[in-house]
Amino acid sequence: MAAKPDLNPMVTFVPTPIGNLGDITYRAVESLREADLIACEDTRHSRKLLNHLEISRPLISLHDHNEDQRIPELIERAKSGEKIAIISDAGTPCLSDPGHRFLKACRDQDVEFTVLPGPSAITTALVASGFPPHPFSFQGFLHVKKGKRGKQLQAALDAQETTLFFESPHRLPSTLEILSELAPDHPICVARELTKAFETLHHGSSTEVKAYFSERKVKGEIVLLIPPPLKPSKKDAC
Repeated sequence: MAAKPDLNPMVTFVPTPIGNLGDITYRAVESLREADLIACEDTRHSRKLLNHLEISRPLISLHDHNEDQRIPELIERAKSGEKIAIISDAGTPCLSDPGHRFLKACRDQDVEFTVLPGPSAITTALVASGFPPHPFSFQGFLHVKKGKRGKQLQAALDAQETTLFFESPHRLPSTLEILSELAPDHPICVARELTKAFETLHHGSSTEVKAYFSERKVKGEIVLLIPPPLKPSKKDAC
């Protein structure tokens, strides 16, 4: 069950910076310092963050490939009184990151937990894009197979909401090629390296954005945003 404000939860889901380390919150730092154990996606990656924060706590890996096996151990340790913090490599756990199955197990087994607010590439990209912020839909990573990716993109183009996807740098050119074929004039935004030194937001038609990235090597973390189709004005309808 989620912890009440006056209770001291055994498990805390802690968002970490998506780029700029200064974005971590006071509560996040306090939770990491007070934890008996920190479960993280990649212990090497998280150790760098903890070293920056001058925090030395035991780490244990928790990722997509071992989450089911780790859950019983973590539940048992929480029930025995250990305070456990859950972090991912960047952003908020459970959002396209490990943690969801463990959170559900905490709820199902009456382990007190809380989720801290904090950094998220999803909301940052949504606001920064300037596209309609509500309703919106986050679809996680686009499919690896081109055919299924095309179906996902077509659904986003037809949706009456802004749709967000994560995409890998090496697949972005292929994805933009698909978009330019499906809807060459549809506006899109590619948000790259959010909160980092080389943060960029590229707006334009799918054809224009495809042309831009076809001339450059793509690097960094990427969020692809597709707004809903523009509604025709009354004047256009006449």
